[in-house]
Amino acid sequence: MSRHATARGPVNLHASLLAAALTGCLLGACSKSPTNTVSGPQGSGVDLASVPPSEYALPTATEAARFLNQASFGATDAEITKLKTYGYSAWLEDQFFMPGGSHEAYINAVNASLPAGQSLSDDHVMNTFWRQAATGQDQLRQRMAFALSQIFVISLQDANVADFRRGVAAYLDMLGRDSFGGYRKLLDDVTLNPMMGLYLSHLRNQKEDPLKNRIPDQNYAREVMQLFSIGLLELNPDGTPKLVAGQPVETYDSNDIVGLSRVFTGFSWAGPDKTGTRFNGGGTQDPNREVLPMQGYPQFHSVSEKRFLNAVIPAGGTPDPDLRIALDEIASHPNVGPFIGQQLIQRFVTSNPTPGYVARVAQAFDSGRFTSGSWSAGAGQRGDFRATIAAVLLDHEARTAVRLGDPNFGKVREPILRAAHWMRAFSARSASGNFLLGATDDPTTSLGQSAMRSPTVFNFYRPGYVPPNTPIASAGLVAPEMQIVLETSVVGYARFMLGAVPSGVGSGSPRDIQPDYTAERALADNADALIARVDLLLTAGMMSADTRNLIRTAVNSVTIPATGQTAQTTARQNRVNLAVLFTLSSSDYLVQK
Repeated sequence: MSRHATARGPVNLHASLLAAALTGCLLGACSKSPTNTVSGPQGSGVDLASVPPSEYALPTATEAARFLNQASFGATDAEITKLKTYGYSAWLEDQFFMPGGSHEAYINAVNASLPAGQSLSDDHVMNTFWRQAATGQDQLRQRMAFALSQIFVISLQDANVADFRRGVAAYLDMLGRDSFGGYRKLLDDVTLNPMMGLYLSHLRNQKEDPLKNRIPDQNYAREVMQLFSIGLLELNPDGTPKLVAGQPVETYDSNDIVGLSRVFTGFSWAGPDKTGTRFNGGGTQDPNREVLPMQGYPQFHSVSEKRFLNAVIPAGGTPDPDLRIALDEIASHPNVGPFIGQQLIQRFVTSNPTPGYVARVAQAFDSGRFTSGSWSAGAGQRGDFRATIAAVLLDHEARTAVRLGDPNFGKVREPILRAAHWMRAFSARSASGNFLLGATDDPTTSLGQSAMRSPTVFNFYRPGYVPPNTPIASAGLVAPEMQIVLETSVVGYARFMLGAVPSGVGSGSPRDIQPDYTAERALADNADALIARVDLLLTAGMMSADTRNLIRTAVNSVTIPATGQTAQTTARQNRVNLAVLFTLSSSDYLVQK
């Protein structure tokens, strides 16, 4: 850390705050683009007043803000008011039916407007992600899609995927469409998506051929079990490992991988025929192949018997029926509910849920139904994501104040969520309408994280990551997001927000994405009133006395002149900048409770 401690004053100050916050946080922590052409219809059509209430009373402003910081990309005045007026169940019902924009439609519009000689870049995918995260009305769907993208990972950093930006945007749309559907449908859509086929190499995967010493690629067979469905160990319904003679039991072995790999043969690009030329990507390809599900090519599909888990597919099968049997077998495994449920809890609420919390979410997943008070969610089919996410967000551990004082409760906010939250809290708007913020991978000057650009199939961080040689490890806890917290990333985030808070973010001069601090400037003469507003929007009323005192001292150090309108406005804006920046740098903010 010493190499960065000599950075100029403000960076050093906020880096120090960040470092202190994160080390102990859980314990104790160039084209002409379209404007508003793909935003989608407005409103869900749900009569909020008629939605039956949940078991919880109408939330206060701080309770509403805390819920929104879990369920969306960040609280706003309008959403806080909606929650206070109608309650949790109405907000969820509204979100379940809320239409949203299309990432693919945005990319298509951009592509059509590019000058001759220019092509799509990763930045265009980043632009549509930030646009939806910051301004999309379907916030729960967008958050769910982002969470699923960190479980069912593909990445633009992969050389096989990198040239298919439209396909990646369509993949993110697919996750959004399936966010409130069923797990079995999602598993089918992910498996047949050509971007996943490229990423995990089952597109153009061929049957075994002993004469050529060729066996089917096993990559997807391994990862669909390890990462997308059942995990490595047999689980109890509460997510704890099953033990036999005191030892955990593996869910599958190498023979299961071999058997399942034969299922994922004979799939490749969609098109009007099933010739070997099309299978191998040659000839005249369908112009929409990167957004269409892969199709089966029987001549390249293994006809051998396929044994895996508890299934046996007889010899002589064809691609689609074999795939249906295999995915049915995987999706019906009792591990899926606790395995997926626990990760959703981690992405939305807390890194270390109790076994009881996991069990209740898994029960909602398995039954396809969740009830709170007079309100129910889900269609009664196993794997219903409406029931599952409602169980995650309305569990008493998530909603009541009982665990707020528990140092083991909560999660580190990952950088993407911090930046999107800042945009939403302060009504950031894009001068171009396109949110021209590109890749933010650089940990030294930026966020150290970009959507859809994970370095590996294991996401930016593993759900079971334990920071070594820390009190977190000694306590037997996990802190997934801490895997991307490094000395460089701490300083990089501080530098990024040091520039963002007063000057906005994105390309152009002035920068394309600008916050609106009008409401905050109106309170700037009164430090406590200003801090209270920032506390509500960013830390949901949970700012500590120490942080409040630190920010108050900083704000009051800026004197507002008695005369001179320009000087007064500048001083008030500087007060706002300090309050926002210090809050974004505090442990009260960096650890979401």
